[in-house]
Amino acid sequence: MTRARHALHLAVLLLVALAAGIGQAAPAQAAGYRYWSFWDRTGDTWAYATQGPSTARPSDGDVQGFRFSVSEDSSDSARPRGPAVFTVICARTPAKDGEKRVALVIDFGTAADAPSGETPPARRTACARVASDATTAQALASVAKPLRYDTGALLCAIAGYPRTGCGEQVSAGKKPTTEVRKKAPKDDDGGPSVGLWAGAGAVALLGAAAVWQARRRRHG
Repeated sequence: MTRARHALHLAVLLLVALAAGIGQAAPAQAAGYRYWSFWDRTGDTWAYATQGPSTARPSDGDVQGFRFSVSEDSSDSARPRGPAVFTVICARTPAKDGEKRVALVIDFGTAADAPSGETPPARRTACARVASDATTAQALASVAKPLRYDTGALLCAIAGYPRTGCGEQVSAGKKPTTEVRKKAPKDDDGGPSVGLWAGAGAVALLGAAAVWQARRRRHG
């Protein structure tokens, strides 16, 4: 095999391999769910709650949060945003015998995660002063009505948001939350990266050069 034919053969093999790589460059996105997630605050850290708001019984001085977003599961769920300090949120709510104060952060999420036709309200905080044995759901109801639940006691809406829907599945093409998009590479738009296309162009030029050289040797 002449040197020119060898180069041409190599270019073809590279093009085939590159085409296979392009086909695998855009992995399928898993479907997510649109719902309110529930969080506990310890120091400066949010942790996904291990109980639902209807069974959790916070103590006086606790900080808890709710975040509306689209996520696959608890491992990639978006956390409540902004500061969350008990002494700040409950600064104007004095303690009272037989009751407890719970600081609540309610983050209605981003426009990207909002159901069609709805606009998320601004994030808010509230200090709920409730009976000492009250659940988080009762504390939330005291400061953010109306709440909406489904037949399985899943929290569907806080302060009337969203108007409809409850934990529904979102198509795989749904854009992720702002936090997730910030972590993605700049050219990660679901298709091959700029570098991959540049590689394809380079291999194509190599193949064209090999063909030209072969013809030049044949007729030279």
